[in-house]
Amino acid sequence: MATHDDVSTHYTSGDLLARLNAALREDGADPGAPTMADLAPYDQFHGRGLEATEEIAGFMPARATDHILDVGSGIGGPARFFAHRFGCRVTGIDLTDEFCEVARHFTQLLGLDRQVDFHVGDALAMPFPDAHFEGAYSMNVSMNVADKAGFYREMHRCLKPRAWLVLSEIAKGDGDDPDYPTPWASTAKTSFLSTPEQTRRGLEEAGFEVVRLVSTREAALAFGARSRELVARGEKPPHRAVMLIHGGRAREAMANTARALADGRLDPIEVLCRRRA
Repeated sequence: MATHDDVSTHYTSGDLLARLNAALREDGADPGAPTMADLAPYDQFHGRGLEATEEIAGFMPARATDHILDVGSGIGGPARFFAHRFGCRVTGIDLTDEFCEVARHFTQLLGLDRQVDFHVGDALAMPFPDAHFEGAYSMNVSMNVADKAGFYREMHRCLKPRAWLVLSEIAKGDGDDPDYPTPWASTAKTSFLSTPEQTRRGLEEAGFEVVRLVSTREAALAFGARSRELVARGEKPPHRAVMLIHGGRAREAMANTARALADGRLDPIEVLCRRRA
């Protein structure tokens, strides 16, 4: 059985900040005074990177007065983006201590630390009061969560009545499971994929009304094709977070994911729902 340590170990290396600073210098950016644009290729650790974050912002009903929960906040790219875009407050929680340390570091450098904060913790037992947040989102997290019902119930508990929840996840498509490693799991031991319909049903059973559930598989395939064209021309791809996090393992993980997307074994989805009153 997979443990929290198994999941966290997949993502942590102990030298993430040093590697990210080196990557920024290689790009011609100052690691001590980066912009959000400098960090964007690295701090959006989910499929399609910043493109997906901007897409979600387009239908996320966030307001400046909202306090929003980020479940699985990584190194903080989406939290900083949404805080800057909407003027809202964002609290992130992530299982990986190193991710939270790096997230806090760059949030402070960007002057957003009074608006955005991060906690190390378990998405199945979050240290927040009941009915505390006006909205929540989670991006590419549930693939590491075996107890989907508990995951949805815990987010439901933390949200106020009629609050909104946005998910951007990789769902199971047709056929066999993907080959491993992938960006979210070294082996099948820490990978728990649900179909889009299972996701819808689980959210509804937890007390959510699903407003929107769409596949973004075609967008993911197009993004991959554009990225490969850039690399073929000798340019850097727009999304370099997987390479930053996983180093030498990244190429195989990305190739396995690309094949599974192409043959329909994986189906990325975006979901907007509301907590029932």
